[in-house]
Amino acid sequence: MKKITLIALISFFLGIFLAGMVFFYFPEKNTSENFLYEPNFSSSPAVLHASPSPQAKSDLNFVKVADKVGPSVVRITTERVEKRKATGFGDDWPFEDFWDRFFGTPRGREQEYRSEARGAGFFISSDGYVVTNNHLIENAVKVTVFSLQDKEYKAKIVGTDPRTDLALLKIDDKNLPFAELADSAQLRVGEWVLAIGNPWGLEHTVTAGIVSAKGRQLGGSLNVPEYQDYIQTDAAINRGNSGGPLVNMKGEVVGINAIILAPTGGNIGIGFAIPSNLARKIVKQLKDKGKVIRGYLGVRTGDLTEDEREALKLETKKGAFVHEVSSGTPADKAEIKPYDVIIEIDGKPVKSSNDLKFKIAEIEPGKKINIKVIREGKERVVDAKLIELDADREQKSSDSSEKDLGFSYTTLTQQIARRLGLQTQEGVLIAEVTRFSEAARKELQAGDIILEANREKIRNERDLTKIINKLDPGDTLMLKIRRETSRETIEFIRTLRIPE
Repeated sequence: MKKITLIALISFFLGIFLAGMVFFYFPEKNTSENFLYEPNFSSSPAVLHASPSPQAKSDLNFVKVADKVGPSVVRITTERVEKRKATGFGDDWPFEDFWDRFFGTPRGREQEYRSEARGAGFFISSDGYVVTNNHLIENAVKVTVFSLQDKEYKAKIVGTDPRTDLALLKIDDKNLPFAELADSAQLRVGEWVLAIGNPWGLEHTVTAGIVSAKGRQLGGSLNVPEYQDYIQTDAAINRGNSGGPLVNMKGEVVGINAIILAPTGGNIGIGFAIPSNLARKIVKQLKDKGKVIRGYLGVRTGDLTEDEREALKLETKKGAFVHEVSSGTPADKAEIKPYDVIIEIDGKPVKSSNDLKFKIAEIEPGKKINIKVIREGKERVVDAKLIELDADREQKSSDSSEKDLGFSYTTLTQQIARRLGLQTQEGVLIAEVTRFSEAARKELQAGDIILEANREKIRNERDLTKIINKLDPGDTLMLKIRRETSRETIEFIRTLRIPE
């Protein structure tokens, strides 16, 4: 009995000793330092993964990333002076602020308003260049930059690009901390990112999330830039984050925070950033030239639907489907036609309408390019010599007519129609009507669309100017007008007499 008891005691203590040795030499079997580790409480088979996680535990050091990038992030405040004028539209005209910014034309008595905007930006070089959003500094008379070191600088606007919502600023200082731009093409959906900025005035706030999607396009609403290739993230982005960096776990900038989807005005986990690869190209031109120069082809395109692919007997939906070709443009001269599908530019495949827009924009004006299209089931190659996309083409009204009828006008482009919410995209848009003029007496209004002049169809401002300039003092000009309001859309005719 004593022998059995002795053996049991020896076995008990030996078991404790061996267990202690196992826990001492193999602690990872007992616990995990990886905060992503989750114990498996179920009896189900182990989950099989196709590949290891792209970001190991050692890469998820948010503190290290924030310490590295944080000093390069700045707070930006801008002072704006806006001069607004009465329109006479009353409640039927919801585009007052946009019209002043878009056309810059005077209407009625002028009033001056001052406002302040706040956002973020970051240094991209040690000599004081700062990247931010264009919408933050647009119409600014004063731009002030505040660094993390609590220094205040008066900033100079080097250049802006409303089409991508990017801007470049410059301050006078040296040896500044700066952030490096990553290759955003290498960014993967699901990858961890940090957003740094000043949401709601809370300086230098860092939030974490993942890349929710890439290549997002948000359509053509009023506040969205023309060139879109957004990174979507669920990192908390609010008002004041605009212009701040979106950073990967290497401490590199992969995007510039620009837009939030916020029906309630706050973060709902859907934010958008401009990819660093796009920003790099834009910033370089702004630094070198003060503006962005883009190629222009002159087509309005869209993506192919499945029904269109089937109707055109195409194998895939890849390419840019030509809806319209503008008169006198490189596309018109190259005899590109509606219903053509553009599939290649200089041997490079065109994936979509948006892809075509970016490819054309990146080509230097004056260069001759080869365009492969599919027309009636057959491939053909045409040559086109691009011209420069005029940054002011859709932003200035025209006063080119020699006859003063009391109104100025501009071609109604797709972009203007989309931004103003108009149903039609044809004709000439009246930008301003002078008080007590012939046009005002005949009750024309800013926002009216001229469809015909002296019974001739009007496609652009050149058509209208040509007709007006042929008229002598005392002659009449008969206009067919379309007016769209929140209540109704009407068409009517007004006859004006050329002043003597």
